[in-house]
Amino acid sequence: MEEAGRGTGCGLLKVVVARGRSLAIRDFTSSDPYVIVRVADTTAKTKVINSCLNPVWNEEMTFFMKEPVGVIKFEVFDWDRFKYDDKMGHAFLDLQPVAAATKLRRALRLTAGETKLRKVAPDVDNCLLSDSFVMYSNGEVVLDAWLRLRDVESGELFITVKWIEAENTK
Repeated sequence: MEEAGRGTGCGLLKVVVARGRSLAIRDFTSSDPYVIVRVADTTAKTKVINSCLNPVWNEEMTFFMKEPVGVIKFEVFDWDRFKYDDKMGHAFLDLQPVAAATKLRRALRLTAGETKLRKVAPDVDNCLLSDSFVMYSNGEVVLDAWLRLRDVESGELFITVKWIEAENTK
């Protein structure tokens, strides 16, 4: 687990970059993709997967924050040894639905079990590929989503975002 931005936050934002699908070719027949994840002023990076257009990273990055606000930015690159890495698209995810679901979890006083809190639909202001749901499960507010990469001919990312409030991190 990679930890980024350790500070006096009131919770943990865990971002799992699970896998990519149908990524763009940037070398002769394939690509060597990796993902840079940006939350606020903090950046984390996955490992490079060599010669793969459908990579599986399953890497979790942890960001310490006061609350789940802002936007998570994902940038996909093709690693190159002797020149600049090639861009393979980007996507973003607004944390507003996670923040709203966190407030709803508090209002409902959920402490155990699994509950569907909010549906998030794709629209022009997000990169969602299909309807996603913010869930409360095992002390975490969780959103699983497929994101369509922008400014590229093809490519999708499957990510999971988990918000764990400070009282659940001890």
